[in-house]
Amino acid sequence: MPKLPHNLQIHGFASQGWLKSSDNNNVFGPSSSSSGSFDFREIGLNASMRPLTNLQFSVQGLSRTAGNGSPGNIRLDYGFIDYTFSNRENSQLGIRLGRMKNPLGFYNDTRDVPFTRPSILLPQSIYFDRTRKLAIAADGVHLYGEYRSDYGDVSFQAGVVRPLVRGDEAEAAVFGVLLPGHLAPEISYVSRVNYELEGGRVRLGISATQLNMSYSPAPGVTQDLQAGSFHFVPLVFSAQYNAERWSLTSEYAIRYLENKNLAPIKDQSYAGESYYFQGVYRFTPEWEGIVRYDAYFADRDDHNGTIWAATDAGRRTGRPAHSRFAKDITVGLRWNITSQFMLRAEYHHVNGTGWLSALDNHDSSHPPAQHWDLFSILGSYRF
Repeated sequence: MPKLPHNLQIHGFASQGWLKSSDNNNVFGPSSSSSGSFDFREIGLNASMRPLTNLQFSVQGLSRTAGNGSPGNIRLDYGFIDYTFSNRENSQLGIRLGRMKNPLGFYNDTRDVPFTRPSILLPQSIYFDRTRKLAIAADGVHLYGEYRSDYGDVSFQAGVVRPLVRGDEAEAAVFGVLLPGHLAPEISYVSRVNYELEGGRVRLGISATQLNMSYSPAPGVTQDLQAGSFHFVPLVFSAQYNAERWSLTSEYAIRYLENKNLAPIKDQSYAGESYYFQGVYRFTPEWEGIVRYDAYFADRDDHNGTIWAATDAGRRTGRPAHSRFAKDITVGLRWNITSQFMLRAEYHHVNGTGWLSALDNHDSSHPPAQHWDLFSILGSYRF
């Protein structure tokens, strides 16, 4: 194979999953059907090149099939220029420009690569798949830096961005239904600070984001909402401890949401909360097990959703109270067949439908059940 120029590196991955859920609760396609759903597929190709010591170009194309929200179109997952203008023995400072992953929690940066996720489905209380396009990346500029010392390493990342809000997925996540108008991005802000001790044995992090969007009604549609705005501000606290064979991870999020001038929906402002506790045990280098408890509440003052169901917004969408929360118990197993091939199996027992996509569960005659189960298998390859 000929030598690639300028330290050019090319890598890729592909995965295929199968999901089977109970009742009418669909995840990534018709998973509640008798044959389950194979509509969970990820194919990615990325490249990076460093023409100068302090300059790097990175890009990744991705095709993701995940039910009605992700039909498998090829799109730019990320693509940016990275310039390091200060690189000393114990510190680094640089800037990135382009489409970049949003610095959110421990896993958002690498969640699209199956090998870097701790499970088939990430904790949905923090890393919603129903709003994946909205959360995973944005266009803008990031400033980043790192300082290393005997007392640990501190890194930060902060940026000004325009979120990716086009498409049915974002609208269904924001309003619970598809509307004739459209969402548009507004200037938003992302940031994260991480601390690591003893080479990552202890990891702590704080992430803060302000996501701003506006809504424009469709012309000539009398039943549409009025022009207004939507603001989403998640604050995520992350902690992890890594030993030789096991890892413990927990993250807690407070999510502030506000919408204005979206009549006939009244102006709203409330805070949701989420958290999970996760344990991973490495039996051998090839076999790994995971157990997790994951909880999501759309409104921290209305855990069971009954107050929301009686509001104008609740009656407008027609969704039940249990669509406002989800409590998930997960167990899973990972088999690293080789360094390139991996198989996973996972079981979820869920109370609530808070993280189900409205696009995959739109049949009002067969609404999702409050208590349900999900089993999934995933095979992955990388090069």
